[in-house]
Amino acid sequence: MGSMGGFEWVIIILVVLLLFGAKKIPELARGLGQGINEFRKAQNDIKQEIDKGAEEAEKGSSKSGSESQQEQSNNDSKNYVSSESETNTNISSQNSTAEKKKAE
Repeated sequence: MGSMGGFEWVIIILVVLLLFGAKKIPELARGLGQGINEFRKAQNDIKQEIDKGAEEAEKGSSKSGSESQQEQSNNDSKNYVSSESETNTNISSQNSTAEKKKAE
């Protein structure tokens, strides 16, 4: 009762042909193949993301604490300068809009 013999496989194939027809079987096989390919692609993408994260973690742990703090300080000052220039731009555009309304 263990494995199936050749006769059992022939009967299974005949039943599948009767159920789905000769035209549907290639379409089903093609769809199954595409699904398997998408699964493998997603699996490889996830593996690459994990490897990338591990590499970044190794690089981050190799930096000393003072270097990391200095980079954070530089980023904070860049963000401050950026937000200050945006504020100045918004104020000047509001002033020009107010001047146009006064002229009308």
